[in-house]
Amino acid sequence: MNRTDRAHLEGERGFLKRELPEIPETAWATRMSLESRLREVEAELAAHPVDEREPARVQLTFKGRPVVGTHGIVADFGAVSVHRFTDAIAAMASSLSAPLKASGPIPDRDLHQMIITGTALGSFGFELEEYRAGQLSLDETSPVAVALDRTQHLLQGTLGTDEELADSAFEIDERALDKVRAFLKTLADADAVCTMVFGDSAVRFSDVSQVKQSLARLGRDNLRETEERHVGELLGVLPKSRSFEFKKVEGKEILRGKVGPAVEDIDALNGMLHRPMSLRVMVTRVGQGRPRYLLLETPTPEPAAP
Repeated sequence: MNRTDRAHLEGERGFLKRELPEIPETAWATRMSLESRLREVEAELAAHPVDEREPARVQLTFKGRPVVGTHGIVADFGAVSVHRFTDAIAAMASSLSAPLKASGPIPDRDLHQMIITGTALGSFGFELEEYRAGQLSLDETSPVAVALDRTQHLLQGTLGTDEELADSAFEIDERALDKVRAFLKTLADADAVCTMVFGDSAVRFSDVSQVKQSLARLGRDNLRETEERHVGELLGVLPKSRSFEFKKVEGKEILRGKVGPAVEDIDALNGMLHRPMSLRVMVTRVGQGRPRYLLLETPTPEPAAP
């Protein structure tokens, strides 16, 4: 049973329970009819639990120059800011399955759509919801929900330490990062701030200077990403957390990082342990913080040392 059908039945059950106490004892036929229908509704609800998951939802509220209290928001700013935000979410969601090209359409954009379902209270903003034309399977991981969580974590990271920002940014595709930068720039250019509420967490920008500071901290001169190749051996891979350990030949340094989405058969990596391998990684550094490593592709064998 999908959520719409269940909501209709739950609504009917509530109506029947409210009506029954109001029926006079003399109207026994009406009472018996309503009681019979109530039993039918409750039996159907018990026999058919929800077989689809809740869509991911987020609240995005704004304050600042383009916002008129709780009354409204300048249409141009509202349209552009929501577009920039949903564009970032779509890019983030698409990048979970494969790295994004530097330009061109975002793959599977139609699978990562969000719709506006209402206005959000507290200043002025919008309630947005993941949209799929079909049913959302309980067994299906929601890329949109993961993207919303990563975006919220990233925005919160821009308000924290260099280490917190690096932790929140190093698994994010560069093009998705650009989309988040574009969203923050839209806020900064309009002298606006926002609050993002997703799940049980919220990230808030208190003033425009904080937005500008976050945008600067996401800048390429502060958040630096470079590709590197290292030769050594894989020491271990944890498929569930998609994490790895690698010992370099030079200096015997141990690299610890995450396995990127381009590596589909992560279990196969455990068959490559303790062999000479060449590793291609994206290295993310924020300020003077320690580097984070993201494995970009399946390691390639290296000739054994003579």
